[in-house]
Amino acid sequence: MKLGYTIVYVPDVAGSLEFFEKAFGLSKKFLHESGTYGELNTGETTLSFASHELGDLNFLEGHVQAHNSAQPLGFEIVLVTGDIPLAHEKALAAGAKELAAPVAKPWGQVVSYVRCPDGILVELCTPIGA
Repeated sequence: MKLGYTIVYVPDVAGSLEFFEKAFGLSKKFLHESGTYGELNTGETTLSFASHELGDLNFLEGHVQAHNSAQPLGFEIVLVTGDIPLAHEKALAAGAKELAAPVAKPWGQVVSYVRCPDGILVELCTPIGA
């Protein structure tokens, strides 16, 4: 078994794809013609977005919509890069909200946290041991 996809339910799939392209430099891999599902080029594991309408079809009793939550949900997307201050500022310029400015952790990583307009919590960090 291996991790194949991470799918985040969002209010605007195309908007989330565009934000991740602008904020983090990731490129769009696929957007379904219906606009309800899309993927980014992220390496071996696919980061995907699906509409809340698809979520409603999959989860008949509903689901928590991250963009409507006052606090970030209890999971994060982690993006690894060598220049956290630059990546952090780029995300803020694209419309992300700062949750924690870049800081050097005791184990050597530099880490920051932002919240995307669609409610997704993103950790930006340097590689471990770099």
